[in-house]
Amino acid sequence: MSAPQRFLCTFSHAIPLSSALSTFKPRPFVFLPFAHSNRTLAPSLSSMPRNQRSGAQVARRWKEKGKAEGQLSAAGDAGAAATAAETVTNRLAGMSIGENSGRTAAQGSIAIWKPKSYGTASGGTVTEAENGAGVAASVASPQKSSSSGLSKIFRGNLLESFTVDNSTYTRAQVRATFYPKFENEKSDQEVRTRMIELVSKGLATLEVSLKHSGSLFMYAGHEGGAYAKNSFGNVYTAVGVFVLGRMFREAWGTEASKKQAEFNNFLERNHMCISMELVTAVLGDHGQRPQEDYAVVTAVTELGNGKPKFYSTPEIIAFCRKWRLPTNHVWLFSSRKSATSFFAAYDALCEEGTATSVCKALDEIADISVPGSKDHVKAQGEILEGLVARLVSHDSSSHIERILKEFPPPPADGVALDFGPSLREICAANRSDEKQQIKALLESVGSSFCPDYTDWFGTDAADYHSRNADRSVLSKFLQAHPADYSTKKLQEMVRLMREKRYPAAFKCYHNFHKVDAMSSDSLFYKMVIHVHSDSAFRRYQKELRLKPGLWPLYRGFFVDINLFKANKENAAEISKNNVNEIGNGSSGKDDLADEDANLMVKLKFLTYKLRTFLIRNGLPILFKEGPGAYKAYYLRQMKIWGTSSAKQRELSKMLDEWAVYIRRKCGNRQLSSSSYLSEVEPFLEQFAKRSPQNQALIGSAGNLVRTEDFLAIVDGGQDEEGDLVAEREIALPGSTISVKDTVPKYEGLIVFFPGIPGCAKSALCKELLNAQGELGDDRQVHSLMGDMIKGKYWQKVAEERRKKPTSIMLADKNAPNEEVWKLIEDMCHKTRASAVPVVPESEGTDSNPYSLDALAVFMYRVLQRVNHPGNLDKASPNAGYVLLMFYHLYEGRSRKEFEGDLIERFGSLVKMPLLKSDRNPLPEAVQSILEEGIDLYKLHTKRHGRVYQRIIRKRMDKMGETVTGNSFWKCPVFQFYSGSI
Repeated sequence: MSAPQRFLCTFSHAIPLSSALSTFKPRPFVFLPFAHSNRTLAPSLSSMPRNQRSGAQVARRWKEKGKAEGQLSAAGDAGAAATAAETVTNRLAGMSIGENSGRTAAQGSIAIWKPKSYGTASGGTVTEAENGAGVAASVASPQKSSSSGLSKIFRGNLLESFTVDNSTYTRAQVRATFYPKFENEKSDQEVRTRMIELVSKGLATLEVSLKHSGSLFMYAGHEGGAYAKNSFGNVYTAVGVFVLGRMFREAWGTEASKKQAEFNNFLERNHMCISMELVTAVLGDHGQRPQEDYAVVTAVTELGNGKPKFYSTPEIIAFCRKWRLPTNHVWLFSSRKSATSFFAAYDALCEEGTATSVCKALDEIADISVPGSKDHVKAQGEILEGLVARLVSHDSSSHIERILKEFPPPPADGVALDFGPSLREICAANRSDEKQQIKALLESVGSSFCPDYTDWFGTDAADYHSRNADRSVLSKFLQAHPADYSTKKLQEMVRLMREKRYPAAFKCYHNFHKVDAMSSDSLFYKMVIHVHSDSAFRRYQKELRLKPGLWPLYRGFFVDINLFKANKENAAEISKNNVNEIGNGSSGKDDLADEDANLMVKLKFLTYKLRTFLIRNGLPILFKEGPGAYKAYYLRQMKIWGTSSAKQRELSKMLDEWAVYIRRKCGNRQLSSSSYLSEVEPFLEQFAKRSPQNQALIGSAGNLVRTEDFLAIVDGGQDEEGDLVAEREIALPGSTISVKDTVPKYEGLIVFFPGIPGCAKSALCKELLNAQGELGDDRQVHSLMGDMIKGKYWQKVAEERRKKPTSIMLADKNAPNEEVWKLIEDMCHKTRASAVPVVPESEGTDSNPYSLDALAVFMYRVLQRVNHPGNLDKASPNAGYVLLMFYHLYEGRSRKEFEGDLIERFGSLVKMPLLKSDRNPLPEAVQSILEEGIDLYKLHTKRHGRVYQRIIRKRMDKMGETVTGNSFWKCPVFQFYSGSI
């Protein structure tokens, strides 16, 4: 357990419940009851502070992954690599990674690991953690770069010296992308009714495809690159390349090498990308471990120089059969009777359906059934994730019939041949680390399909980590003139997302494929548009309706960027052509309005959701919050899905039994989500044997594929999203604390509060100060109350930290923004301290970590205050406005993003209980007033613009220089800009 967690957990054991909570609730609260808890604080157990990696109860430790900044080097033979290194460094001279790009801080002689930053730039949300292999340059080639060669890459300043002026242009090309994520505004039932209506009128055909349970993998050729959902150059893409290469061998046999090279050239020449569902047992658990490792093509995209064009399903089938690639199972319903029958069949099977029963039923009622190349039952198993139903052109039936006649199922010439070790055998034989697995996989693929490993290992003179570009790439991309229509539209999209503060990151990397074309006047980068939350897609979709000219926001979005200088002649030619290009357009022709053309509904099966949503996603709740919270979670999920009452009762009984079983077996050690099926499937198998009713409830069990020996190694515990930090085994606090659990006496601690006025931080600090003698620690605990401090508050905290470096500081002031968090990080670094954020528990919204329920509680508390030191109480004429201002400071990030950022920075998070999970809904009158207030606040802010925001922020930051803390809220400047006078 981490030091901050041990410290704060000690508080929870030391403070009596009545004493701790009495200050939280000075008066009875009527419409929003508080949660009663056995502890004042509930620590988040998902991670540890970076500078507290020791302790007897920690089962997994971080390994130091690099030297301190400025000391990076690649081991190797200087003589063998000098020439190659010189060539690369001449081209890349001056490139530097992001300002936080991986560093270690020394404390005495101990090196402390700190996660690497990959130069992420985003409007409102900056994400430092990115997945990747962390691969040394020595693996990429028999030649090893010298330390002098690597250091030259970071010595210059090409990007820094590249200034944006009137002669600066940029060209952006989409390299890989998947379908845009459209979400219907109407309910699923309304969408289904509309679909049937349009099919009945002969305006559309209903197309249904099977949803295999795997990961998104995109491939644009060996030059274009291999990509996962939001990342590249890692084990996920290496596995994808291996599986795709192996499928070519099985399909083409002895001609495979020739066809692999032809396919790469075809994709590069036509600037195309294929997207696949990558189904494998080596990359972690989904709904069921597959029997085979395979991929199914789900999209083919022409990227060209305009808007991406996605092939229709008949075109995908033709493309795949030409290249002998696996296709998905597809059904077409072109009449009212068949479309209605489809939805009726799903309704009948949604709670107990398996792959066999579902495919058999759809085969019988569909007008056209096109079996996939891979039989779901044989390749993956009986547990079926779901179906995707969408509207397509009314002539799709005749089109697909022509394609099936013209392109019959291709032969498989290599099925009987021996291609060497399988994916699972290679992963099992290379268990030392991730880079070794990647190297073995790529070597097994062969040079005809994967001739170089640049995206995984960098170049001979620059390793994987040197690919991270400075954050200024994004700003210069947006400032430069667009060289063509595509670039103009991509700039428009990025500007909108940053302006609206969407939860997304724009990660920029050096493009080592373009080393030979690099010069001081022409720089090349790769950009990953990483959308963190589905709320961004929903909000962007609304913008699309207002501005039809916008390009869609795609999933899996990778762009090549070229920043360059153009002379007068070239600039004139660019200006003449770029506005007139219209792009590729969309595939197919139809007579549907846009909102109808995008109608789509995902239909998942309960046997799959049982495993993934109810069991896997419920693990953190079960282990951290207990069986009661877990029961509330799964009941709420089933209610949202509309699960029948009978199934809810059956599943509740089973899940309660599961909770007892796994808690008894694992104790306080949370089960890993990447291998959770190792425990779930044996449990379900035994449960199914008791009765036929139990067997129907779980769908299928007993065919467990054991992955312990070949599960891919992922450094840092990340997934294909590139988001996840390492999973750590942390024990819950016990009733006693051993010597090893105490905080080192030579280190200090800062407790701070990323909250809102009324969140009870002062009440908590007061209780902690009163309980000093019961904390089991002789270090001094002191508190600085923001409302009582004259001058700059955080500067005062820093001064106190320098005076008393081993003390425990309670920073009694709201810390709502990243600027403050950075100050606290700096204090920790300079004074050898840990910091722990304490936040009120809240579900949050799509765009704010605090829900309206929480805001209502905070406002209620503030309005009950009297004689508040900061004059923010019932007598304040603008208390509501002040709270709305604080609430808005958190706007633009979900609860998950908010907590993830704090954990990434400080290693731990402590949550204060706030509301009961089974509380009544917020009264409509209260919700209406809050929503109206938020709308008025936004209108007021928009009207007064940035000047207003700067003045208020400046007054807050400099509180006390000319106006003392206890008179700030009544100062004329604030009251004027807040509308009070």
